[in-house]
Amino acid sequence: AKRRIWISLLLAVILLGAQTGAAYVNGGVNSLDGATSTSTPPLLSRFEPYFDPLTPRNVTALVGKSAYLSCRVRNLGNKTVSWVRHRDIHILTVGAYTYTSDQRFMALHHRDNDEWTLQIKWAQKRDAGIYECQISTQPVRSFFVNLNVVVPTAAILGGPDLHVDKGSTINLTCTIRYSPEPPAYIFWYHHDEVISYDSNRGGVSVITEKGDVTTSYLLIQHAELTDS
Repeated sequence: AKRRIWISLLLAVILLGAQTGAAYVNGGVNSLDGATSTSTPPLLSRFEPYFDPLTPRNVTALVGKSAYLSCRVRNLGNKTVSWVRHRDIHILTVGAYTYTSDQRFMALHHRDNDEWTLQIKWAQKRDAGIYECQISTQPVRSFFVNLNVVVPTAAILGGPDLHVDKGSTINLTCTIRYSPEPPAYIFWYHHDEVISYDSNRGGVSVITEKGDVTTSYLLIQHAELTDS
């Protein structure tokens, strides 16, 4: 009978490289009704403030990174733009000024464009939810943005234990989800040490497929008892 080796599956550690932005958006989807906003503003709005309907309404940010929520306002004139957190109707910013003791929130605006951005530094799960961009018209005009805050996850398929025959090939698959960008590096560990692909043992290789879900395959040929 062939001897079998029990292998404890360890999670691969993700090392996210230096990522700029740390947030990504789904363009033009209305977070409240799921519809896509592509219609042009009514004729009256051409002379009054209105929101650019193509502005993204769904934003996903990584925990611990900055989230950027934006709204583009055309024909603002002498009106002001405010950001309000919807769950507690808390006014966060008015114009370029911030009205909260939470120093993670900041209003960003450049005079040469129509974009008004709410920055949330070091985003946390509790920051998720609906945020409202308002124009100080009568009545007030609002644009809603849904913020989703996620934590990247790594999971090895078929865990937590796998058994293979001695001398066969070990094939482990790790999937990485909820990363705004594909991870720059993926390290596999065995007994708390990084697996070296150039070790004297030989027969070790890694194949990585990057995308919305990144998949990493660890292949170890000629399985030995020391691979357990």
